Amino acid sequence: MTDRNIRVQSLKRGAVEDQEIEIVERKGIGHPDSICDGISEAVSRALAQEYVDRFGRVLHYNTDETQLVAGDAAPAFGGGEVVEPIYILLVGRATKYYDGQPIPVDSVALEAARSYLRENLPNLDLESDVMVDVRLGEGSGDLQEVFSEEGGTVPMANDTSFGVGHAPLSETERIVFNTERRLREAFHDDHPALGQDIKVMGKREGSTIDLTVAAAMVDSYVPDMETYNEEIEAVRNFVSDLATEYTDRDVRVHVNTADEPSEGAIYLTTTGTSAEQGDDGSVGRGNRANGLITPNRSMSMEATSGKNPVNHIGKIYNLLSTKIAEAVVDDVEGIRDLKVRLLSQIGSPIDQPHVADVHVVTDPETDLQAVEPKIRSIVDDQLDDVRSVTTAVIEGELSTF
Repeated sequence: MTDRNIRVQSLKRGAVEDQEIEIVERKGIGHPDSICDGISEAVSRALAQEYVDRFGRVLHYNTDETQLVAGDAAPAFGGGEVVEPIYILLVGRATKYYDGQPIPVDSVALEAARSYLRENLPNLDLESDVMVDVRLGEGSGDLQEVFSEEGGTVPMANDTSFGVGHAPLSETERIVFNTERRLREAFHDDHPALGQDIKVMGKREGSTIDLTVAAAMVDSYVPDMETYNEEIEAVRNFVSDLATEYTDRDVRVHVNTADEPSEGAIYLTTTGTSAEQGDDGSVGRGNRANGLITPNRSMSMEATSGKNPVNHIGKIYNLLSTKIAEAVVDDVEGIRDLKVRLLSQIGSPIDQPHVADVHVVTDPETDLQAVEPKIRSIVDDQLDDVRSVTTAVIEGELSTF
């Protein structure tokens, strides 16, 4: 064991599963906020790889300020049109010159953004439905200096900030997360009318779970109201069946509850995202690093996507705290609920947090003092391996939203 400041204590509340009310949300990849998260992270990975290919190391950058301004569209049964394109602005800081060489960061960023849109929003016409603009400035001198101090050793934290992670996921959390993912993957294969903008809100009240699903439908696959209603019913049945895999509780599924078919008001889109008409987006306003929005748990307000993966605590500690929480729950018996908070101090090595604070809820048969040494050891090992987070992020192995 090292001399890291690791604290382990009992969590002074019941497990989330024991609370009377639980609220969980996930914004799907086609939601305007998630589009910004996805683009920011795609640009981040592309820049990191460009720097590594050219200079053998990641240079200073942050691309975590992407903004989306909604367009205007006229969806219609059988196929409508985008009247005014979506506008996306890539904002951030990047190293544009190094060792006397210019680096085409704007071109790299633009291509990464367009590739991400092409792959994840197949109904979006990149030639006419969206405009992507790049405004990347140079980083501030003091932060570039902190960044450059790594010198092959453990990088220094770029900020005094914190990250939060928790495990295991509750039944409601697992249902909400997997509802969006499996609708987007397995369900979509047989139902191309379903767009990528899928938002899931879960509420557990006692032993009853209500799932409210907002599912954008793509007009070119929906010739009439009858087909629309059939697709909505298919979503409802799919989610109802899926939920039984994760819980024995009573689950009620509600889909597109704002629809008023008698007035022609339904969730029909041309591109599969509400960004085509009225919904703006920003990085960090959606899912946290574990892919969920969980008001029953502590959360960091940091935007994880787009931050550099070398020393930006807003990214590294949110991902690492989640990784630590999952590792502890996997390896230590008797833990019902666990929270990890990692606090940095600017200029200090990222493997030496100001404090690593672990809060634990055990089952009645498990004595926290008996398992505390193993918990400390796991936290210590994960901190010792903190640089693996950087590699996993650059290689796209860790999701940030």
